[in-house]
Amino acid sequence: MEAEERDVTIGPGKLLGLFFMLVVICGVFFAIGYSLGKTSTRGHKGQGSRSGSSLMRGFEGGQMPLHRRLPKRGFTNIFKTEYEVVNLDRLASLNETEITPDVLRKAGVVSGKNSLVKVLGQGEVAKAITVSAHKFSKSAQEKIEKAGGKITRL
Repeated sequence: MEAEERDVTIGPGKLLGLFFMLVVICGVFFAIGYSLGKTSTRGHKGQGSRSGSSLMRGFEGGQMPLHRRLPKRGFTNIFKTEYEVVNLDRLASLNETEITPDVLRKAGVVSGKNSLVKVLGQGEVAKAITVSAHKFSKSAQEKIEKAGGKITRL
């Protein structure tokens, strides 16, 4: 009688089982030099080797931490309003008669959906334009009105 040929390949489940046996039962991979053996990456003695040890962020082993060594000056105003700045020469290059923040966004002059726009007076305006923005400098306002245009504060 002929011997039947059997498939002797080992599936992933069997491989995991064998690996588990090696690791847990035989202690393979938990040798002294391996990362999970003996001191398990904690080193010998000291604060970091103890259970429940968690050091403050920026702790430098008792040395004065960097955030305390650097000088501090002034403060950051968290309530400040930031404006996207657009000059008159840029507005004149758009060749539009009515300019709003939406027009500026579509033209790629201003980025951000809800950004505030401030118009500054660098450059000249040749024709009358109507500009809607959140803020205007005095020189920009004068130049737009001198050219026969109008401004609208949003």
